[in-house]
Amino acid sequence: MDARFDGRTVLVAGLGVSGRAAAQVLADRGARVVTYDDRAPEADAHDVAVLVADGLAGADLVVASPGLPPHHALLVAARERDVPVWSEVELAWHVRVPRDGGDGPAPWLAVTGTNGKTTTVGMLESILRAAGRRTLAVGNVGTPVVLAAVDPALDVLAVELSSFQLHHTSSMSAQAAAVLNVAPDHLDWHGSLEAYAADKGRIYEHAQVACVYDANQPVTERLVRDADVVDGCVAVGFTLGTPAVGQVGLVDDVLVDRGFARLRHTHAAELGTLADLAQLAGPGGVVPPHVVRNALAAAALALAHGVEPAHVRDGLRAFAPGAHRIVTVGRVDDVAYVDDSKATNAHAASASLAAFEPGSVVWVAGGLAKGAEFDDLVRERRDRLRGVVLVGVDRAPLRDALARHAPDVPVFEVDAGDTEPVMDRAVTAARRLAAGAPEGVPVTVLLAPACASMDQFASYAARGDAFAAAVHRLGGDDAGQERRADGAP
Repeated sequence: MDARFDGRTVLVAGLGVSGRAAAQVLADRGARVVTYDDRAPEADAHDVAVLVADGLAGADLVVASPGLPPHHALLVAARERDVPVWSEVELAWHVRVPRDGGDGPAPWLAVTGTNGKTTTVGMLESILRAAGRRTLAVGNVGTPVVLAAVDPALDVLAVELSSFQLHHTSSMSAQAAAVLNVAPDHLDWHGSLEAYAADKGRIYEHAQVACVYDANQPVTERLVRDADVVDGCVAVGFTLGTPAVGQVGLVDDVLVDRGFARLRHTHAAELGTLADLAQLAGPGGVVPPHVVRNALAAAALALAHGVEPAHVRDGLRAFAPGAHRIVTVGRVDDVAYVDDSKATNAHAASASLAAFEPGSVVWVAGGLAKGAEFDDLVRERRDRLRGVVLVGVDRAPLRDALARHAPDVPVFEVDAGDTEPVMDRAVTAARRLAAGAPEGVPVTVLLAPACASMDQFASYAARGDAFAAAVHRLGGDDAGQERRADGAP
């Protein structure tokens, strides 16, 4: 499994975190590594036209950054010259090393989806650790997969994969794989929703034990049906309703398994309860539906690996919510201020809004729309809205959707050219819109932008931090302490 690259020239295109890791692992295995990045001073090549004219530096293989779309000139040139293009994930699969004291390399439990990947992989990591496995959440966020693949101290990998990473991945054979959901996103990179969904579906190819999918989203089931899997691999759906045989789901407030349980045809095995997810509840104490879906998907993947139900419960209890994912950052005048800056597309924002009561949300939204449309989002969630504050350079698509589908909801726009910090103006405006709610009606100011952050902020994390700081300045000491999603310190 530990592939050597002696005498081969490998062009690493893109020196982000995964590109640097790939270059390191390749060099350790005897490759002549040539690097390209038009912004990294240390790269061997910076001008793609010169590199292409030079025959891609004689490369036998290109390892491409997920930031390079398929139509990038370097990748087009590689295809024209019949030079293989791998993702860092594909490279990782080829260089896996045997586990210490185990049979062969560590198996992979892989997760993709438009939203929920990081939370699900974090939950999976927590469950596996509760079961005593030496594991690590790796991939799209965190440690590059290629570094984990060459670490013999790991028993199993919890792998988060984006559609970008999957596009150039063909050999991976996950022990179990999940597509959480598919909604329009990154269409400028993929070219169409169909191409985007197809790249998500690549995660199921060669799956060994289980393909996990959303039983209420036909596109994920179709991706399972279309996949070429190992004989004996089963499909396991997750649902918020009572599960049928071959599913995990919810019975009242109990998470149950009828996909792997020995007596699944007549009984369901208890995996935990909603109380085990209390640390992930919103300001009203309710666990958002999409969080429950993530927990069920993580449970199914862990069960496919052989984890016991009790370890699922213990792992979910131990899981801490990630930053910028429905985190209450303060309360001012009995109004909760919630940071869900990670909601960078319409599907994620819709799930976030769904977690709150009708008429209770002042929604802070906007940023870099990436060509997205928001009519479905506003149509589905207009009942949640008490008011809207729009930020960012792409306010028009959201403004127009609100005018069409929620014309009675007051909207305040923060001009991108104003000198006062964006979030200070947004939070001040949101406070005004939140005022005057009827007694007993809980109000939440929710940052769930439905857009990327790079128009005005370095990242979604920087945007969320700016929101929390503005809340602190608005409310003084009462708003200064960040709290978990359930409101506890």
